[in-house]
Amino acid sequence: MMINVKKITSQILTDVIRKRPADSFKGTYGKIALIGGSQNFGGAIIMASLAAVYSGAGLVTTITDPSNQTSLHDWLPEAMFVDWNNFDQAEPIIKSADVVVIGPGLGTDPSALTLLTKVFRIAGSEQKLVIDGSALTLLAANNLPLPKDSTNILTPHQMEWQRVSGIKIADQTPEKNQAAAKQLHAIVVVKSHRTQVYADNHVYENTGGTPAQATGGMGDTLAGMVGGFAAQFKNPQKAVLAAVYSHSAIADKLAEKQYVVLPHQISEALPKFMYKHQAK
Repeated sequence: MMINVKKITSQILTDVIRKRPADSFKGTYGKIALIGGSQNFGGAIIMASLAAVYSGAGLVTTITDPSNQTSLHDWLPEAMFVDWNNFDQAEPIIKSADVVVIGPGLGTDPSALTLLTKVFRIAGSEQKLVIDGSALTLLAANNLPLPKDSTNILTPHQMEWQRVSGIKIADQTPEKNQAAAKQLHAIVVVKSHRTQVYADNHVYENTGGTPAQATGGMGDTLAGMVGGFAAQFKNPQKAVLAAVYSHSAIADKLAEKQYVVLPHQISEALPKFMYKHQAK
């Protein structure tokens, strides 16, 4: 059966990005915990955290290897830091978060797997869980079931999706991907030059994107943006679509004057972009 693929256009932005009410405070815009960044991959969780803060999440905590603390605060004084070796301290923060992003720079060693399984165990019914990067590799390699209570959002590139779904890249059609996403009971963002989003029996295809985005950290930035949008805007599916569209629309604009677009530049452009495209 052929599936109707809907295009993601700029219309999604004014549907999702609302004008902030005058009586706002940081709690209005959600708490987000980001987990990742081993000693070798600290940049990934910093880029994801940057995207979460710059997209407007109210309160951001980065749970990472202590070797990343100085760099994190150099880049992002707005984020709080928790040592991921101290799970007793991290657990209440994870439990109270509206959104948890896990995976950017997490690594695939036994301690990363332990951390992932603990997060899966405590994920609650009011939470949105964004699973990215090495968390997807661990998920596939260990046949971990996704948490039953949380709203789960997977953000794989095509090879990670092959691992998770068992569908080879050459065979990844909208029909097969949709069936796999349905089985997982998850919103799935399959990243490629034309990223597709699978959610609630619909397939959406992004209309933007540029080869200038082909650089390390682009996916980490998208994961942080998905987390930031999901923390603020009520409808998780629409929040994901708006994040995917914004990510590439900003890159397309930057690529008019740059040969390569750096992930942190997308984050830095977000506040002005969201201001311009908020609901009037």
